[in-house]
Parts: sequence; structure tokens; C-alpha cells
Amino acid sequence: MSEPLSSPVKLKELCDYLESIAPLHLQESYDNSGLIVGHPETEVKAVLCCLDATEEVLREAQSTGCNVVVAHHPIVFRGLKRFNGLHYVERAVMFAIKHDIAIYAIHTNLDNILINGVNSQLAARLDLMDTTILRPHEPGADVGAGLIGLLKAPVLPMDFLRFVCESFQIKTLRHTAILKEKWTKIALCGGSGSFLIQDAMDSGADLYISADIKYHEYFEANAKVTIADIGHYESEFFTIEHLAGLISEKFRNFATHCTKMNTNPVQYL
Repeated sequence: MSEPLSSPVKLKELCDYLESIAPLHLQESYDNSGLIVGHPETEVKAVLCCLDATEEVLREAQSTGCNVVVAHHPIVFRGLKRFNGLHYVERAVMFAIKHDIAIYAIHTNLDNILINGVNSQLAARLDLMDTTILRPHEPGADVGAGLIGLLKAPVLPMDFLRFVCESFQIKTLRHTAILKEKWTKIALCGGSGSFLIQDAMDSGADLYISADIKYHEYFEANAKVTIADIGHYESEFFTIEHLAGLISEKFRNFATHCTKMNTNPVQYL
């Protein structure tokens, strides 16, 4: 167990720790991970972990005495040209600045690591063994997109899909045709993962679990792999507790909380 750092802790120390786990250079080119709002020399009073640093979550941070929000998704992805509060991103950033709340995002750099990454946590929930990166940045590397692993024993497809629903607290999922009588090899990618469908097929996976699969992309399975879409929020909500656990284990001199807000914009009837 890591030794707690001496008090007070500056925001820079928290950022450095998170980047020691998931270095910023591992994020995808389109991403915006890192410190988005806040000054590195700010003293950390308390931290709130979330998936989405929306205005609602920032108000929660203010009400609970948290002056740092650590989010999985960057609230700012592209340049903002005006701040008039007409867009939800503008409102969130304006609220954070006005109330001295720092926002840090740890996104695809956390997705792209094997140890302590988003996909390794997803795999753990499904009891996968012998996990490796689905699309490594370099051959044999423990860095890259997606993950693939083995089940402890062959399972009936419908039994496993029910287990997936239980594991991710969902009542329904979308999937393509069942192609084999039993499954042993599972590929997955938290969040939007249609770009890895071919990799899942090439790996010989029986099932590929991800989210944000479009209608025509399901055809890409090409009768070689079953695809299951469990929803973007649903595939990553456990990252909130994961981040809080990492931070609270390292820093014992400030409180770390998990948001109580469900920021999933998708509702089901």
C-alpha cells in the first residue's frame, strides 16, 4: 500500500499520480485528457470522481466541499469560441471557474493501459482470465485499445449474456446472431468500440462486447463474431469507483467521493 503524502496536497501532485498510472502520451490524438480547469498549485481539499463533469456534477462537488473533479470523459473536447452559457459544456466550465473547482480528465490514456485500465476492470467483472490488449500499439505491448480474455469454462451464449446484464446492471442489450453453441473467448472495449470489430474477428473471439455500435456496423460482424452493445455509460460506470479507489489509496489526507449523479443521457422505457 502506498504511503500517504504529507499535507497539504497540491493539485499538481494529484495530476502527477494519475499520470503515473495512465501517462498522457498514451491518449488518442483526438482526446483532451489532463488538467482542463484549475491551477496546478491549488491545494486539494476533497475530490469528486465521475464519468461526466456536467454542471450538475460540479454543483454536487460544490455542495460536498470538493474543489477537484476527476472525470473519465473530458468535458471539453474541442475549442470553445464563446462563453454565454447556451451550451452544456460552456455552463460546466463557467461554473467550475466561478467556484474555483478544478476539472481533471483521464480518458483514453486510462482506456489504453492493461493494468488498472478501464477494460481490465470490465474484464474483471466478467471473470476473464489471461487478458491481453486487443489492438496493441506495438506487437506484444501492454498498451493499446480493447482487451481479450478467456472464460474459466465454456458457457452457453444466452447464459453468459444474462450474466453480462447482471454484471453491468442493465435490463437489456443489443446483440447480433449467436454463432456458436458455447463461448470461451471474449473481446471487449469500454465506451465506443465499433473501430475494433475487425480486431475482434481477427482474434477469434466468440463475443465482442462494447457500445455505440451503429446499425450498419453490426453487419461488419460478417457471421464471424457475435457483437453485444451494452451501452456507453453502462460499460464505464464502474470507472467512477475505480478512480476513487486509486486516489483514496494514495492520498489519505483528503476525502475522495463518488458522484451520486447518474449522468447517462440515454433513458429506457
